[in-house]
This record gives sequence, structure tokens and C-alpha cells, in this order.
Amino acid sequence: MFTINCPTCAKRIEYERMEDALYRPFCCKRCQSIDLGHWLNEDYRVSDPGPDASENDTLEP
Repeated sequence: MFTINCPTCAKRIEYERMEDALYRPFCCKRCQSIDLGHWLNEDYRVSDPGPDASENDTLEP
């Protein structure tokens, strides 16, 4: 048995198999859509990782 807490509404959902969790990690399509709306409205942002990683890489023969 798998237990998931929906990140949108915090509802606790239990599944027998992970394949049964159609909207995982959300409990339903509505919560999934709410989360997508937050991303599209730029309410959520991924932080800046800093300088480009390729600048820090040095190749040595």
C-alpha cells in the first residue's frame, strides 16, 4: 500500500499500486490543474543555479 499527500490540498491518498495513482503526486485532476496554473502565473520559480556550469569545467589532457 502506498500513501501520498497531495501537495496542493494535503489530502492523504492510499493506493494499492503506484500505477493506480493517475494524477500522482496530486489527488485529482483539479489539484493538478491548480498547480499548473501556479507555474503558468509564475507564482513558482526555479532558483538561479548560479554561473553556467560549462564555465567551471576545465578539460585536462
